Amino acid sequence: MIKVLIVEDSRVVSEYLNYIFTNEPDMQVIGNVSNGKAAIDFIQHQKPDVITMDIDMPVMNGLEATRIIMSTIPVPILIVTGSRNANDSSTSIEALAAGALTVMEKPVGIGHPKEEELTKKLINMVKLMAEVTVVTRKLKPKAIAPMVSAGKFNKAVVEISSIPQIIAIGVSSGGPQVLQVVFSKITSRFPVPIVVVQHITDGFLNSLINWLGNEVNLPVHIAQNSEDIKPGHIYFAPNGFQMNITREGKIILEKDVLKNGFNPSVAHLFTSVAHEFGNNAIGIILTGMGSDGSKELKLLLDKGAVTIAQSKESALIHGMPGVAIQFGSARYVMSAEEISELLQDIERNFNKEF
Repeated sequence: MIKVLIVEDSRVVSEYLNYIFTNEPDMQVIGNVSNGKAAIDFIQHQKPDVITMDIDMPVMNGLEATRIIMSTIPVPILIVTGSRNANDSSTSIEALAAGALTVMEKPVGIGHPKEEELTKKLINMVKLMAEVTVVTRKLKPKAIAPMVSAGKFNKAVVEISSIPQIIAIGVSSGGPQVLQVVFSKITSRFPVPIVVVQHITDGFLNSLINWLGNEVNLPVHIAQNSEDIKPGHIYFAPNGFQMNITREGKIILEKDVLKNGFNPSVAHLFTSVAHEFGNNAIGIILTGMGSDGSKELKLLLDKGAVTIAQSKESALIHGMPGVAIQFGSARYVMSAEEISELLQDIERNFNKEF
C-alpha cells in the first residue's frame, strides 16, 4: 500500500483528493492536514510514502514546509496546487528548488470533461513518486567517497585545472537547488563553457534560467542553434531539442529526436561531447530519476575525460548518478559542495596562470 499524506487547507479539495486516492486499491490516505506546520508535526509520528502539498495555506505555506521536511525527514513531495500557482513557472521553480519532485495543478471536480484524464495523471504521478528514494537536501561538505582518496582528488584538480575545453552536466529531478550549489563558487571569469541538459516540465525552463541567473555569478542561457559557446557561460538545452557541441565550440540543435525517451537527453549531449572533445572534457551527472546519460558517461571516461557522479549523500534522488556508479562510468564520486570546490579550483588555478 502506498501511504499518502494530503496537505490542503480547502476542505472541499481535501475531501476530493481523499476520494481519488482511497478509490485506488494500492493507495491509503494516512493523514489529512490543513497547513505545512501540521504536516511537519504529522510526519514526526507517522511517515507517509508520498505527500501531496498545496502552496498557499495558513500558518505555514507549502514552500516553507517542503524546505523543512526535505532537510529533516525527507519524503517525496508532489506539489498539488491551484492553477494560478501551477501555471506560474517562477513559483514552480521555487517549489522544485525547495525539494519538491514535481508540480501539478489540482484535479478538477466530478463531472468536468477533463476529470478522468487529470485524475489518472495525478494517480500515476503519486505512484511514480512513491518509488523514489529521496535524501535530505542539506548539502554540507562531506568526506570524499571511499573510492576516491583526498590525495587523488587534489591531484585531479591540478591535472585538469587548465586542460578542459568544455564541461557537460546532466541532471533531472532535484536539479535547480543542486545546480545552484555546484555553480555557487565560480564567476564569469571561469575559463570553460558549461553545457547542461536538465529534465524539466515544458514551460518551466525560462523560469529556471531566470532564477538560476539571479543565484549565481555567471551568465546563464537557453542554448541557440549555431551559437558559439563562450568560457564563463552556462548553456541549457531547450525543451524539444537535442544539443550537440561541435569541436569548434558551436551548438547544433536537433528538433524532435528522442533518445532514452528524453528530448533533450543527457545521453545525447554526453555522446556528442565524448566524440568531439574526448579527454579535453569533464562530464558530471547529478541528481535525478532513471538512468539517462549513465552509460554515456562511461563513453566520456573511455575517451579520457574526467567523469564525476554526485554522491548518494548529497543527491536528492540518486537514480542517475547511482546507475552511473554501478556502470563504472564515474572516475570520481563527489558531493555537490565538492564539485563546486573543484570548479572553483579550476577558475583559481587558471587565473593564476593568466
